[in-house]
Amino acid sequence: MADYVYNTTNSTTPTYPLDHTGALNATHAPFSPFEGCELMAEGILFDLIVQCVNVVMGIPANILVIAVLLRNRKEPSTSDLFLGCLAFLDIYYGAMVPVNILNLYHWGSYKVWLSVKFSYGVKDTSGPLFLSCICLDRFVAVLFPIAFGTLRAPRYRISLSTLVLGLTLAYASAKTVGGLPNFEKVFTGEILAVFVWMIVCNAAILLALKRSRGAGKDAMHPMKKKAFKMVLAILVLTVCNYLPPVALFPFEDAYAPNVFRCYVQPVGFAFLNVSSSTQPLIFLSRLERSSFLPECCVKWCFPVPAKQEEGKSPATVSTSV
Repeated sequence: MADYVYNTTNSTTPTYPLDHTGALNATHAPFSPFEGCELMAEGILFDLIVQCVNVVMGIPANILVIAVLLRNRKEPSTSDLFLGCLAFLDIYYGAMVPVNILNLYHWGSYKVWLSVKFSYGVKDTSGPLFLSCICLDRFVAVLFPIAFGTLRAPRYRISLSTLVLGLTLAYASAKTVGGLPNFEKVFTGEILAVFVWMIVCNAAILLALKRSRGAGKDAMHPMKKKAFKMVLAILVLTVCNYLPPVALFPFEDAYAPNVFRCYVQPVGFAFLNVSSSTQPLIFLSRLERSSFLPECCVKWCFPVPAKQEEGKSPATVSTSV
C-alpha cells in the first residue's frame, strides 16, 4: 500500500509518494490515511465524516432538485440551468467519496486517486462559481428588473454556464496534474472573491426587498416576504460555508505546518464541502408542493395550511426566489 499524506492544496487531497518512474513507491512505510497527523487526526476525521454526510444527504437531495427542475422545465426559472449544473456536479462529487475511501483503505491505486483528485478540483470551482451565477441572476432581477427583462433569453445563461464549466475543467485538470507553483493561491483568491460577492449581492437583494412595499402599506408583500426570508437563509449559509476558509487560509504562514495541515485545512474544507448538502436542502425547503412525491410524503414534508380553501388544487412547485 502507498503512504497517504494530506497536502496544502486541499484537506481532502492526499499526496502519494512517487518514484522516478511515476509509479507508486512500494518501498515506503506502510499505508496510513493519517500520515504525519497520527496524533492530530481529529480534523481529518471531521472532514471525512462531512464527506459521508454529503453521500447520505447531499446525493438524494440533489437528485430531487434535478427531478423538480425537470418537472418544471416547461415553466423554468431563469436560474434553473445554474441550479441543475450545480446539482449534477455535486452528485458527481458525492459519488466519488466512496471511491476515495475504498482507494485509501483497500485499492491503493494511483490512477483511481487521480480521478478522485479531479473531482476535488471540480468541487473547488463549480460550487462557488455557479452559486455566484445564481446570485447574479437574482441580483439583476431584483435591482434592475427592466434590464433583467431584456436578458431572459436562455442563450445568456447557456454561455455563462459554458464559461463556468470550462473554468472548472481547466482548474480540475491543473489540480490533477499538480506541480504548479503557488497553485493553492488560486483557490484562496477565488474563494475570497466569491465570498465578498455573495455577501454584497445578497445584502443588496435583502435591502431592496425590505424597501419595496406596496403603496400606502406598511407590511411587505407575502411573496416578497417569502423571498426575503429565503435570501436571508442563503446569506447565513454562505457565511457559515465560506467564512472559515476565507478567515483561515490566507494566514497559513501564521500556523505551524502540521497544525495547518492536520487541523486548520481539513476543518476549513469541511465547512465548504458541506454546501453540497445544505444548498439543495435550502432549495427544496422553499417548495410549496411536490405532487410527484407519494401523498404521505407530501403531507409530511409540505403540510397544507388549515385555512386553505376547500377544493383548491395544490400549488405548483415554485423554483424562483
